[in-house]
Amino acid sequence: MLDADIKQQLNQYLQLLEGDVLIKVSAESDALSKDMLAFLDELAGMSSRITIEQARLERTPSFSVNRVGEETGVVFAGIPLGHEFTSLVLALLQVSGRAPKVEQNVIDQIKSIKGNYVFESYISLSCHNCPDVVQALNLMSVLNPGISHTMIDGAAFKSEVESKDIMAVPTVYLNGQFFGSGRMSLEEIVAKLVDEPDASEFNDKEPFDVLVIGGGPAGASSAIYAARKGIRTGIVAERFGGQVMDTLGIENFISVKHTEGPKLAASLEEHVKQYNVDIMKLQRAKRLEKKELIEVELENGAVLKSKTVILSTGARWRNIGVPGEAEFKNKGVAYCPHCDGPLFAGKHVAVIGGGNSGVEAAIDLAGIVSHVTVLEYNDALKADSVLQDRLYSLPNVTVIKNAQTKEITGTDKVNGITYVERETGEDKHIELQGVFVQIGLVPNTDWLGDSVERNRMGEIVVDSHGATSMPGVFAAGDCTNSPYKQIIISMGSGATAALGAFDYLIRN
Repeated sequence: MLDADIKQQLNQYLQLLEGDVLIKVSAESDALSKDMLAFLDELAGMSSRITIEQARLERTPSFSVNRVGEETGVVFAGIPLGHEFTSLVLALLQVSGRAPKVEQNVIDQIKSIKGNYVFESYISLSCHNCPDVVQALNLMSVLNPGISHTMIDGAAFKSEVESKDIMAVPTVYLNGQFFGSGRMSLEEIVAKLVDEPDASEFNDKEPFDVLVIGGGPAGASSAIYAARKGIRTGIVAERFGGQVMDTLGIENFISVKHTEGPKLAASLEEHVKQYNVDIMKLQRAKRLEKKELIEVELENGAVLKSKTVILSTGARWRNIGVPGEAEFKNKGVAYCPHCDGPLFAGKHVAVIGGGNSGVEAAIDLAGIVSHVTVLEYNDALKADSVLQDRLYSLPNVTVIKNAQTKEITGTDKVNGITYVERETGEDKHIELQGVFVQIGLVPNTDWLGDSVERNRMGEIVVDSHGATSMPGVFAAGDCTNSPYKQIIISMGSGATAALGAFDYLIRN
């Protein structure tokens, strides 16, 4: 089942196993069970440290990864290929005794968790957001005997997914109850299980020379450029990577032919950690004020002080703002076709938006669902012509232009969409099971109020040095009025803002 290239890579990883690993497999005579057995036999044949034995687990087909004589609570229900192949490799290494690349304070927090926690994560093998959750919960299971985790491939256990009305991945259950949905980092999951740190931990910090707000490409670039100047640098980030974490294929990052968002985000964080930067994760800013120093108040109540501040808060998916969108989010309303598309296999879905993102989503979904209806507000699609040509060549796609979305309908989940035919003013309704919203981004700047100048789109207005209307405050990336929202442009603007802040410090 594994091609030669994957086998070569896997062989290198398996040489890093530090102890024996026992895989217990629960299989029957169905096709998926046979494939799983063939996959595991191939895996075990590549290392003398891996042995396999038959067992009876809660789900079939599934297998657990254990130390000899010890249950670790790491279970895969389905064959972890695709994006989850790395999750299996890491599980094998960590169960064998290899130390994880996680900060010691996080490891200590996980080990201190008391009680029994049975996690179940429902995923799609095509989901690039799911591995973060799977790998985090697997690691917690390895480190704490009171925690167990089962990764469940939604395509392999469709009836279970449908019985729980799961329409977005990853979706996590804890002890049989809904725990969370969407991308969650290890730190975010741990934070939901342990007491929040006292705000005094942040209040007691010495003032920074440069404080960066946001951990995307612009924020990471700003922090690195500032730290390289030898000045006291801090970075506040709800999550490293920002929108990059939700991007699957990246093919326009100069000198890198192809990479994926989560991989690039991990590299950003790793690069920042090479410097003396005070990283404060899982924190959001709520207020910016200029006093003797610039003060940034966090949502936990703490106040950080700095001589200069760089705002790099990025952007988020724009909502259409119609009835039913919020009510049916993760119940038929989705924003990531790569992640959630497989859950709509054989169903009729709509894509709202005719730009590059919308048309690319429709093309991807057309290979999974029974039919895709693209709704575009204007009288023409805005996507690149090569994408439009591909879209119109597909037999199961309908494009409706001059369509203003009015309502997403449903009871417990989406059952249709109503739009206004703008030429006639007539209401039209389409019966379907899913709606993917792809209408661009909105800057994460609401919390700033009138503290700095923003344009009518909410974007922070900056000059050629990245400076805002507030002295000592700079901004970079997708939260600014930069005309083009691209990763490489955000990185460049982050460097500009950091150099601008350094110049400001010298002059003041």
